Amino acid sequence: MIREVLKMGDPRLLEKSRPVEAFGTPQLRGLIADMRDTMAHLNGAGLAAPQIGVPLRVVIFGLTRNPRYPDAEEVPHTVLINPVITPLDDEMEEGWEGCLSVPGMRGVVPRFKRLRYTGFDESGKPIDRSVEGFHARVVQHECDHLDGILYPMRIRDMSKFGFAEVLFPDQELIDE
Repeated sequence: MIREVLKMGDPRLLEKSRPVEAFGTPQLRGLIADMRDTMAHLNGAGLAAPQIGVPLRVVIFGLTRNPRYPDAEEVPHTVLINPVITPLDDEMEEGWEGCLSVPGMRGVVPRFKRLRYTGFDESGKPIDRSVEGFHARVVQHECDHLDGILYPMRIRDMSKFGFAEVLFPDQELIDE
């Protein structure tokens, strides 16, 4: 079922989410199905449970080759529950981001270039990946939602934040 995505300004987006305690439940399967439907409907690259009003530590993300995101490498479709992110070094990289909760806007956000993330899939099976580049950016963006952080809060230079249609008039972009 396609769910409404909360918009920046909704206080629920600023709350810290609770860990998932039981895997393989009908409630968790239903939440993940709704998240997948919602993300696909909105052509997103990722979605966090808090964005649909559920304060649990669940994110989904993934991107196949897409003409609307021509410079982004593929990111495997992943359900990540109770994630832990560990930077692999101190190297940061700036890049443009968008968000389904901040529709129509883009901003340049610094993120760790390389990281390791661990957590669980929907059945409780462990996930442990080391990634870099766009994959690392998407994971950090989605996991920020679990701690009540929206990407505009991380922007260092507000001159690099604005409406996508003004910043990129010739491009059709998707949100993360």
